[in-house]
Amino acid sequence: MKISIIGTGYVGLITGVCFAELGNNVICIDINEEKVNKINSGEPTIYERGLEEIFKKNLERIKASLNFNEILNTDITFICVSTPENPDGSINLDYIKSASESVGKVLKEKGYHLVVVKSTVVPETTEKVVIPILEKFSEKNVGEDFGVCMNPEFLKEGSAIKDFMEPDRIVIGEFDKKSGDMLFNLYKDFKCPILRTDLKTAEMIKYASNAFLSMKISFINEMGNICKKLGINIYKVAEGMGYDERIGHKFLRAGPGFGGSCFKKDVNALIKKAESLGYEPKILKSVLEVNERQPLKMIELLKKYLQNLKNKKIGVLGLSFKPETDDIRESPAIKIVKKLLEEEAIVNAYDPKAMNNFKKLFPNINYFSSAQDCIENSEAVLIVTDWDEFKDLDYSDKIVIDGRYIISKEKAKIYEGICW
Repeated sequence: MKISIIGTGYVGLITGVCFAELGNNVICIDINEEKVNKINSGEPTIYERGLEEIFKKNLERIKASLNFNEILNTDITFICVSTPENPDGSINLDYIKSASESVGKVLKEKGYHLVVVKSTVVPETTEKVVIPILEKFSEKNVGEDFGVCMNPEFLKEGSAIKDFMEPDRIVIGEFDKKSGDMLFNLYKDFKCPILRTDLKTAEMIKYASNAFLSMKISFINEMGNICKKLGINIYKVAEGMGYDERIGHKFLRAGPGFGGSCFKKDVNALIKKAESLGYEPKILKSVLEVNERQPLKMIELLKKYLQNLKNKKIGVLGLSFKPETDDIRESPAIKIVKKLLEEEAIVNAYDPKAMNNFKKLFPNINYFSSAQDCIENSEAVLIVTDWDEFKDLDYSDKIVIDGRYIISKEKAKIYEGICW
């Protein structure tokens, strides 16, 4: 099948490359000339484990363009543009609106075509925002002249290729059966449940999923904070909880809180949507409150041993919000480094992939070429991201505040776990 992808960010590029791997011809359309040139030169625009290999394997099936008229040569268009936060936490739909307008103008010159919203948007967006714009600028009618589906993504950074190729489920929100059948045909060979719903149900499945996972993380961190005061290892508690099949072991790893581009943004957007409907989502608000406080507990523990951090050399291991990615968006390390700088500490930092991105926010802290060098040049070390390489280093004469339960207390001179 011939597929056009609008937006070459994280979701767009992963989606395009994986569809090419499945034998489809893909055109990636973006307004960013630098990204377009990078893709056409055979270079991915993001880091993701396994992406470069399958990208280069499928160069003949993937190209990029600044020209929306490339849609004319395709059967299905996926809208994969960013949906950032407004200052009040509500969803910003500017990119969705702009992409819908550009697609609509091209549809004016085309026969039946399927438009699929893959961007994360709050319930009713596809129905009340995207479709009216498509109809206005195409001067055509949805369901007759073009189809519309909502197809949320469930990609985890660090395992996105596997998540796309071997998904837990595929959700197809359809305007009508014809639209849904066309998208179903694209996915029909996947060996997983394929759920077909209306548009706003598909949108809500994505938000409810992310809100629930965020809640599990804040819940186990809250339990961990209580366990810390009782001298209980929260990881043993979580192990015992996880054997209950109603609970499960996943997302019960206590630590400095969740980060990334999705969880905080999506929970905030769902809160604002609920409030616009006259409902106060108290649990969702608490999820964010717990997560906002959690990273700074590492500083509190550090100050048990170094009461005054001024001019103290503090190592921060891990800057990405999770391992196997260079993404620093909402990383706990950002809050931690900001606080250390407020305390006038000298910050030493290391991350295998994310240092270039972190330098854009913090150009004046010290970056090291190896984790061991960072440790050796620091008086105390905070382990913020659970990269495997941090497990077997020499911490023997250091104060270590472990945010990820990845080393034993015997490995450090002084050891504190954030929740154990």
